[in-house]
Amino acid sequence: MSRLIRTFAALAALGLAAGCSSMTGVDEASVVRRAPQDATPTTQSRSPFWVDPASPAAQQMEMWNRQGRAQDAESLKRIADQPAALWPAGEDPGATIRAAASAATQEGRTAVFVAYNIPHRDCGQHSAGGAYDASAYREWIGNFADALGDSKALVVLEPDAVAHIVDGCTPGEYHAEREQLLSEAIVRLKQQPNTKVYLDAGNPAWIEEPWKLVEPLQRAGVAQADGFSLNVSNFQTDAVTKEYGVHLSQDLGGKHFVVDTSRNGNGPLSGDRSEAWCNPPGRALGTRPTTETGESALDAYLWIKRPGESDGQCRGGPAAGQWWPDYALGLARNSKA
Repeated sequence: MSRLIRTFAALAALGLAAGCSSMTGVDEASVVRRAPQDATPTTQSRSPFWVDPASPAAQQMEMWNRQGRAQDAESLKRIADQPAALWPAGEDPGATIRAAASAATQEGRTAVFVAYNIPHRDCGQHSAGGAYDASAYREWIGNFADALGDSKALVVLEPDAVAHIVDGCTPGEYHAEREQLLSEAIVRLKQQPNTKVYLDAGNPAWIEEPWKLVEPLQRAGVAQADGFSLNVSNFQTDAVTKEYGVHLSQDLGGKHFVVDTSRNGNGPLSGDRSEAWCNPPGRALGTRPTTETGESALDAYLWIKRPGESDGQCRGGPAAGQWWPDYALGLARNSKA
């Protein structure tokens, strides 16, 4: 067994993202915890970002091939072949990050991570949790940054954290502390010489007027970051999100941004927006990860939300972050690419 295979056997055992170690609907005992033999992505040569060959999608492909579901496995290749962000979980994310960063470095690529552990996370909703307090968060971010080392990395910092300040979901008594923690996190992560940091700024359907985000983002240290991220785990179209991002960029003095296109191929679900974000049916994979965006302020289209992982226990889905093969298959089948 090669060193690379051993690395990903360890990664799969650890769980590369929140909920990845639990593959809902999969007989875990029968999943071979290694990189599948056919998991070398055919599109890697065109992408600067690292592809996880032991992702839940790759493991699912291997299982379905063994079960004779070759057509479904082939459809899922549309997910398994693309780079998607890792969401390291647990009190110490270091082992997961070091293994992925090392593998990416060996290939000369950039690993994409999401730091998602802010205290009072998600206002106690589907993705509730986070660090126990400010001290625990500082330690967690320090471990996160240390594990990145000198590797090329792109970190999306705390999805929803600033937008939940703006919409009032996060209680007012936590605002100042949160902004301080985010600012400190950016400074700490940027001490790593090859790490880019994008502070999350929600999506166009959430905070409809981008100017409302400007001061909170500034207080949270966006000036020290490489930019901001948009549409994480959401479904707004490329055109809508890019226009929104350009406006916000201008209001922030030209800050660059990245966009999550993992599931926006069919745009958002129509109807009640309060329910449209959670495992909406009929969605599709969006633009493949690339730095060729056609907009100088837009650094990359990324798959930040890992396609096929649940938004939460709605519409029959498992807990937030857990692998849901049926939903993944729907995204892949509906994909136009």
